[in-house]
Amino acid sequence: MFQSVLVRTGWLCLALSSLSCLATAQTKVAVINLQRAVLESNEIKKASTGLEAKFRPRQQEMEKLQQDLERIQTTLQNGQGKLSPQGEADLQAEGTRKQTLLTRKSEDLQKEVDAERNEILAKSSKQMQEVVSKLATAKGYDIVVDISNTVYFKPALEITADAITAYNAAYPGK
Repeated sequence: MFQSVLVRTGWLCLALSSLSCLATAQTKVAVINLQRAVLESNEIKKASTGLEAKFRPRQQEMEKLQQDLERIQTTLQNGQGKLSPQGEADLQAEGTRKQTLLTRKSEDLQKEVDAERNEILAKSSKQMQEVVSKLATAKGYDIVVDISNTVYFKPALEITADAITAYNAAYPGK
């Protein structure tokens, strides 16, 4: 019986020493600003420039409509008493028509820009997560936490710049 208690105590000591080794093993943690990493990548910068160029003609068209509206408003304000009732009604109708057109074009443009931007960001975010996963594996990180979920961290733990560099290497701006 004494020998049985001694064996059990031995096993318990062995188990506890194994657990203490596990508890002292350090977990390597890194912190990343994933949003900044995606937005500062060369691919996103190039895509942003491409979107601006693609939608610039429509933006210029809307600016011209806005100038027309301002001209109509100025004419109506300066022309009070000088314009015939019919001329004033025609200008007001033209202003209403152009304002409606401007509103519709603005909403349509915003929807298209948002849709394209969201598609590009979703694709790049997925690719950035893959790059971060490979980077974490290569550097031996057990956990990578987004900065938005972190209250405090040592600056040495941040890998955002490394992630941007790795992403730009893996996905150069087309």
